[in-house]
Amino acid sequence: MSSKERPTLGGTRIKTRKRNIAAPLDPAAFSDAVVQIYLDNAGDLELVAKSIESSDLNFSRYGDTFFEVVFTGGRTQPGTTKPEEGDRHTYSILDYEPTREVILPFVLYIQKILRRRPFLIKNLENVMRRFLQSLELFEDNERKKLAIFTALTFSQKLSGLPPETVFQPLLKGNLVAKGLVLSFMTDFFKVYLVDNNLDDLIALLKRGKMEDNLLEFFPSAKRSAEGFSEHFTKEGLVALVEYNEKKMFEVKLKEMKTTLTSQIAEERDISEVIETVKQSVKDAKLPDIEIVRILWDVLMDAVQWSGKNQQQNANAALRQVKTWAQLLSTFCTNGKLELELIYKVQIQCYEDAKLMKLFPEIVRSLYDQDVLAEDTILLWFRKGVNPKGRQTFVKALEPFVKWLEEAEEEE
Repeated sequence: MSSKERPTLGGTRIKTRKRNIAAPLDPAAFSDAVVQIYLDNAGDLELVAKSIESSDLNFSRYGDTFFEVVFTGGRTQPGTTKPEEGDRHTYSILDYEPTREVILPFVLYIQKILRRRPFLIKNLENVMRRFLQSLELFEDNERKKLAIFTALTFSQKLSGLPPETVFQPLLKGNLVAKGLVLSFMTDFFKVYLVDNNLDDLIALLKRGKMEDNLLEFFPSAKRSAEGFSEHFTKEGLVALVEYNEKKMFEVKLKEMKTTLTSQIAEERDISEVIETVKQSVKDAKLPDIEIVRILWDVLMDAVQWSGKNQQQNANAALRQVKTWAQLLSTFCTNGKLELELIYKVQIQCYEDAKLMKLFPEIVRSLYDQDVLAEDTILLWFRKGVNPKGRQTFVKALEPFVKWLEEAEEEE
């Protein structure tokens, strides 16, 4: 054999690599098998759960089909809630009465299944999303059952189900316009609040990114604060009405504060600013006492404070009071509101170290600019109820009060 020739192996057989052969999908056979488990156990959920746990069915492949059987008794046609051909059972969620007591066992049953097969939570999401997007295809009592089930899944803290998966699909325009979403959410709120308080509900809505969008559940013709209050008061959900009113109140206050901050920073004409406040009070029905609080906060937030120089701080604060005194006096129209303004000054001076010594100077300036009346200052001095720094401020204000009393005696 030539040295250049390479040796070869004779009689060897080269093996070809086997390819993975995917088995064809057969959701019908899976569905029939699950239906049979229900039928064999006469719908007893405890026994059904045990049989499912011991079965070798391919849940990872047919999870959606499994929950279709749980909800409707069998498979549903793609894109609909209509039954597909195949075996069915009459022990599904939609076959029972639309009450909390009847549907709760189904939630606990699913919870038990998910503990053994947590990967199925994604399939539950898929089916619930599909059903909620197709609410118009269900009967009224079926929609009620879905609402009760949905509320109980969150009330029972069903493992891993994200609220946005449930709430966001509901905001389809046609479902909202027909009033189906409002009806669904009303049933949802009622059932959820049986076992949970309002704070729990708000936290859930916040996680579902719906806390600030409750009016979006209403058809456009009824989408107003009045419509919200009227509907949920009639349904006995007064706590939700009160929460929404408080929320809207806070939003209006924030909007007004933002507008005022901008106008004061731009040094708009004081008459324009006063008109803006009056219009806000009229449109939003804001109470006078809140207006006084906001005005003081906005004015002081606009001051360019010095970090250490007390005299500069005093001059800046007094300059701001003098510049906007007419704005304050326009809305401090009685002794109660004037007293509230003193309390605002007191709290700010107490909580901000650089302003601690400015309290008597600010009060005197407000008096000089005819914002505070003598009687109001004396009332605060003698009977003020806010304890924050009171002893310190009363002592600091003594010389000015003494001057007021002497002037009163001379008169």
